[in-house]
Amino acid sequence: MANKEVITSQPKKKQGNWWLILSVILLTVLPLIFIKGDFQGADGEAKELITEIQPNYKPWFEPLFEPASGEIESLLFASQAALGAGFIGYVIGFYKGRNN
Repeated sequence: MANKEVITSQPKKKQGNWWLILSVILLTVLPLIFIKGDFQGADGEAKELITEIQPNYKPWFEPLFEPASGEIESLLFASQAALGAGFIGYVIGFYKGRNN
């Protein structure tokens, strides 16, 4: 008797991928629609909480570099995220290629 190979159907695999993509989109968009609130950074929230608890608190550290504007700060943050994602993608691809 010949060996029978198990063949997975490609459409089911693609359908699963589309469900995952749809889930990610919904998890991203639904909170933006249903939760009406201001978006603030963790630094601002922490500063407000600290001054509420201890009004005469003096920070012991100052930033080494302060961007000139919010747009430059956003650009630096996005660049850092893109470089990190690229590095992680490279490492995953490198190890996957090495194993194959």
